[in-house]
Amino acid sequence: MFEQLGLIGCGLMGGSFALALKKAGLVKRVVGYSKSPSTTLKARQLGVIDVEAPSALLAVSGADVVLVAVPVAATEATFKAMKHLITPKTLVMDVGSTKRDVVEAARRTLGPQLGTFVPAHPIAGKEMAGVEHADPDLYRGKQVILTPIERTQTTQLKQAEATWAALGCKVRLMSPDAHDAAYAAVSHLPHLLAFAYMNGITHQPQAEDFLSLAGPGFRDFSRIAASDPKVWLDIFSANKDELLTQCQHFRQALSHLEQAIASDRSDDITQCIDRAKQARADWKPTDLCP
Repeated sequence: MFEQLGLIGCGLMGGSFALALKKAGLVKRVVGYSKSPSTTLKARQLGVIDVEAPSALLAVSGADVVLVAVPVAATEATFKAMKHLITPKTLVMDVGSTKRDVVEAARRTLGPQLGTFVPAHPIAGKEMAGVEHADPDLYRGKQVILTPIERTQTTQLKQAEATWAALGCKVRLMSPDAHDAAYAAVSHLPHLLAFAYMNGITHQPQAEDFLSLAGPGFRDFSRIAASDPKVWLDIFSANKDELLTQCQHFRQALSHLEQAIASDRSDDITQCIDRAKQARADWKPTDLCP
């Protein structure tokens, strides 16, 4: 059990982690800080945190576990603000959707306490942001990717693995580079396509009529287009190179299918669809993430 969680970023992800620790009986007290004082106040009113901290530094004071749940672009500034009260025994984690940039931010800022940091990415979330949507069961049954580096201390890594496992998560270890390459393909590109697809429809004069006829297939395909623009701007910027690589793979596949349709090559069209159908049928979800 932890004596105190220092929560920096009292939104959906951070708030859900705090509630999950409380529900599991893994923490005695939660001290929280958000850039917006109204968010911190709301988190306390909802019982997500027990004490409001006036700064990231004071949220860390006395904490034996710290969770940084801020947009990835704000990670380095957050580390700078909190580093002076991290002790060699503190467990520090984040929940960022990209890892290479977060690790580099930690290298630049945490100094001798770099070993306390275990980069983490829980594969969970909702389209609705904000602490009011925090859910103690958000992470249950989901994958959590940990991306330790050469200076990560074994004690903290084991603590991180045990903590997420106690919340009902399936823990997997990867390198930061492997993580970013994989999630560019299976998370970041699908979001980019969903955003572009919705814009492609809504920019047409008949958009309202088209959307009035949409059914379950459209609903399922377009669901993630409702995601938070600020979050995804940060992710696209942080993982730009890997994302653009995946865009090229997608363009090649799309171009091949377009050419087959334009040329009435029914065999090619059928093969494209059948390969995709079989690949989807063979895919075995390893978690319940949305």
